[in-house]
Amino acid sequence: MHWGAGLIENPLLTTGLLLFFGYWGGRIANKVRLPRVSGYLVVGLLFSPSLFHLLSVETVNHKLHFVTEIALAIIAFNIGGSLDIRSLKSVGRQIGWITLFQALGALLITGAALFAFLRFFPGFSEGILSTTTMYLSVALIVGAISAATAPGAVLAVVSEAGARGEFTNILLGVIALDDALTVVFFSIAGTIVQTLLGTDLLGENMALMPFIEIGLSLLLGGAAGFIMSFAGRFVERKEAMLMVVLGVLFCITSISSLIHASSILSNMTAGFVLVNHEPGLQDYFKVLEHLEDTIFGLFFTLAGAHMDMSVLETTGLLALFLLVVRMIGKQSGVWLGARISNASQTVARYLGLALFPQAGVTIGLVLLAQDFLPEPAGRIIVNAVIGSVMLNEFVAPLLLHHCLRKAGQIDDS
Repeated sequence: MHWGAGLIENPLLTTGLLLFFGYWGGRIANKVRLPRVSGYLVVGLLFSPSLFHLLSVETVNHKLHFVTEIALAIIAFNIGGSLDIRSLKSVGRQIGWITLFQALGALLITGAALFAFLRFFPGFSEGILSTTTMYLSVALIVGAISAATAPGAVLAVVSEAGARGEFTNILLGVIALDDALTVVFFSIAGTIVQTLLGTDLLGENMALMPFIEIGLSLLLGGAAGFIMSFAGRFVERKEAMLMVVLGVLFCITSISSLIHASSILSNMTAGFVLVNHEPGLQDYFKVLEHLEDTIFGLFFTLAGAHMDMSVLETTGLLALFLLVVRMIGKQSGVWLGARISNASQTVARYLGLALFPQAGVTIGLVLLAQDFLPEPAGRIIVNAVIGSVMLNEFVAPLLLHHCLRKAGQIDDS
């Protein structure tokens, strides 16, 4: 983004306006039979620096960054809390196989299609970028990044729709594992690309980075889960539990940043440990239900405000291409994983589209990848992936809601 100051600079005023108008945006979206998330995104886009300049880039990217961290912490904790081993025993095998193959499907199909497409895309079809090595490097990186699924959008639509059932359990199980697998894929792809291009910007130990990060995240989340379990025995009022749970989640998120762990995986692990170690402590999750609408509304209006419309002007075709081939890869991988694990026809048919949302992890990884791709390749790919995420933000909630309805997870009575 290259815009200057916005009309509204005060963070508290910005938060109030996003909450107020986000609510009405969600209401209007429901009136036209769309999920509230779509309305939140539109309101955020109207406030964005790239459209009417109501907010500044500084406000959106920095002053309100804590909102994104809080929202993702709560979202991840709730996803971990949905993974009760007792209720997932019957679908655990399906979750494992489907997680692996949907990620591989996104990586391989997106990567192969992009490898072929780049030969004809302006910017890559001539000069130093028009080499097989460059095509392969970019295809590997973008393919690995394409495996990621955004937990926030999935949980927001599932929560709003009140979706329940085996399909929903498998969906939540897959997204809980998907980001960790994506980080592994990205690190392996990054190591290969650095070898192909003769660079070593991320250090010799990059191959070990994902395993160190995942290990630290599991340790931190596990310890926090046991601490919450112990503390919960001494909390007498249910209302007071909100203080305890938010306090621990904020600490997890901050410590994750300090030790270079994944805050999403850490908070998810805390929820998982808590729900399986102390099944009776459901109040930890129930107290957060009162915050869900507010958190989701603010999170997605702010996500809409991050959108840069000029990105679509410069790399719109490549962004649309990535959107389509990633969808094909996800769906193909789910179909194969469902066949191997003997999942139902409903899962095979609809789960791939339900895994379509992508956001934070995708953007974070592609910005990291820019450091070891030569220019202008890095800049082109960053803009294309961010453009694809922007398109995805509007399409994915509709697809997910459609899939949940078709799978019989929504009670329309």
